[in-house]
Amino acid sequence: MQHQLLVLGGDLPVHRLGFGAMRMPENDPAAAHALARRAVELGVTFIDTADSYDLGRNEELLAEALHPYPDGVVVATKAGQCHPGDEWIPLGRPEYLRQQAELSLRRLRVERIDLFQLHRIDPAVPLADQIGALRQLQDEGKVRHVGLSEVSVEQIVEAGRITPIVSVQNRYNLDDRRSENVLEHCERHDIAFLPWLPIAPSVRPDSPVVEVARRLGVTPAQVALAWLLRRSKVMLPIPGTSSLRHLEENAGAVNVELPDEDFDRLGQARSDVVPA
Repeated sequence: MQHQLLVLGGDLPVHRLGFGAMRMPENDPAAAHALARRAVELGVTFIDTADSYDLGRNEELLAEALHPYPDGVVVATKAGQCHPGDEWIPLGRPEYLRQQAELSLRRLRVERIDLFQLHRIDPAVPLADQIGALRQLQDEGKVRHVGLSEVSVEQIVEAGRITPIVSVQNRYNLDDRRSENVLEHCERHDIAFLPWLPIAPSVRPDSPVVEVARRLGVTPAQVALAWLLRRSKVMLPIPGTSSLRHLEENAGAVNVELPDEDFDRLGQARSDVVPA
């Protein structure tokens, strides 16, 4: 995978195109294992999961596929949101975050989580208490670095008073750039920005992405990822898929070189309305 590295927290170099493991098929372990292993074969060194994905099964699948983890591979996980059914519910009580960290350590088969992210800020719990729990886990050697997800600039600053924040994971893609100010803050402070859902879920046949992809002989998904990688040096997209073909297609985005005019045109064709 020929592209730049990004260094998380000053000491964790990873390739700038990661893999979001959420969509790995829990009901087909062999397929999930093959997907994770192929991602690493393709040069992916940053994998994102969470305690709430399939009630922890997602973390177990990654460990089954990759442990002992190859040198340089970083598996980041998250806690602070539960998913008991169709709903996603923020849950940031300090004792819960500590419990989930312990469970993630066990499921991932590691002694320390390289990047532990607060999945959502729980409005019912003071932010200082939530970040304080993560800082305590760091002090105990169970967490290396702390990240946040779906946060504002103000929340990043507040959390950073308690412990350094090395990553932010907000929704961001060509069609939804409402977190532009958060990305700009991350750029100024050398914080990795992990856009989740980096490929917009709907692409119209007449969209500029399709036209550019057709002219360059690549796919619209590759164009969308290539635009993100060029947009910022702190960008670390984490596209997810359950398909080996799509995984390989996504990995190919690092070799797509967007001409200046196409990069500018796609950047101007923004729409901050979340696609239906």
